[in-house]
Amino acid sequence: MKKEYRTYALHNYGELPQIARLSGQDREAIEVVGRVLPFKTNNYVTEELINWDNIPEDPIFTLNFPRREMLSRKHYTLVKHLLDTGAPKEKQREVINAIRLKLNPNPAGQEHNVPVMGGVKLKGIQHKYRETVLFFPSQGQTCHAYCTFCFRWPQFSGMNDFKFAMKEVDLLLKYLKGHTKVTDILFTGGDPMTMSAALLSTYIEPLLLPEYSHVRTIRIGTKSLAYWPYRYLTDPDADDMIRLFERVVASGKNLTIQAHFNHPVELSTEAVKQAIARIRNTGAQIRTQSPLLKHINDQPELWVEMWRKQVDLSCIPYYMFIARDTGSKTFFEIPLDKCWAIFKKAYSQVSGVCRTVRGPSMSHHPGKIQLLGVSEIKGEKVFVLRFLQGRNPNWVDIPFFAAYDPKATWFDQLKPAFGEEQFFFENDKLFQKALSISEAILFE
Repeated sequence: MKKEYRTYALHNYGELPQIARLSGQDREAIEVVGRVLPFKTNNYVTEELINWDNIPEDPIFTLNFPRREMLSRKHYTLVKHLLDTGAPKEKQREVINAIRLKLNPNPAGQEHNVPVMGGVKLKGIQHKYRETVLFFPSQGQTCHAYCTFCFRWPQFSGMNDFKFAMKEVDLLLKYLKGHTKVTDILFTGGDPMTMSAALLSTYIEPLLLPEYSHVRTIRIGTKSLAYWPYRYLTDPDADDMIRLFERVVASGKNLTIQAHFNHPVELSTEAVKQAIARIRNTGAQIRTQSPLLKHINDQPELWVEMWRKQVDLSCIPYYMFIARDTGSKTFFEIPLDKCWAIFKKAYSQVSGVCRTVRGPSMSHHPGKIQLLGVSEIKGEKVFVLRFLQGRNPNWVDIPFFAAYDPKATWFDQLKPAFGEEQFFFENDKLFQKALSISEAILFE
């Protein structure tokens, strides 16, 4: 059944048919927090995913609607005062931007991933890992709805100094010609699936030419299957998008949809099931990922249900992430040892076809760091870690250790174990030592 697309944001959320279900405090939180962090949802989310009898605790409501606890009490009170006193717009912008800058708008050193070509910074490209380039098409720097935990919230908040976007496909192609070790390109955002099929094809079609034979996989990062599956069913150019996917697969390249699902409810509707089936019929893969989030999916049973549903629908569970240290992280964060315990318990309850998932993983400045567990070595309780990806490929898969900290929620809060002053990747001598230990473990 066709569904007309309708969005709700700060300027029109009062038109929501379910608005009467919201308390005065809920609406106040939308007005206050929504001035600092981006807010947008749509009628598919509000009509088919949210349980309005469970407000505000409903997980999909929390994923879409700002809640008071997503700002510190100090910042909330400050913004509320600005609104209550009718402060001039200029003053509001000044204060709100100052608050945003305190919320770590550029986590994991993303600015260090931006390459330079011919003396020009390519602001729409990130190249952190040797084989993979991220591309941010400027027309795809929005989403069908904004997740309240999103680490790319500055993309949607008018913080232009922190925005990654590029219109010029020619610069991307030129960069790829000069970097033949790149095998994967990830179109990301925002959400590239907010673009028209015709526009997206102008970026993708050139990559099918022989001179880009080294690019073997085209990935598209998207939340559209969870938040607007009609994109692949009844949108005016849905058939054109499906035909684009078919052309990519027919060219011999791998097409992977990196789908974001945060809760089993997002996999429950007939629309999402039909959209997944239609994409899979093109020959494209669908790999699924999500951060582990307090108030949303911090029960192992939810991950078991989610992974099993994904496999039932021929999707591949891919990543469990740890929520990045930005924006509303204090509302969603979970101690690292609990993250590992949730992952371990969920992982132990599924069969091998679900165990393609990797995690819990932190996308940090030096790379993707997986928490392998908590152990005791030489009488010291430690976190066991490894790189799934690294700025230096030689770091990958070498076990290393951090002193156990039950309060830590992010890698920056950890210290090296065994009295070391630095982690191995911060010191070349330590790297050689870690490498030799790793080799000894492997070959003993």
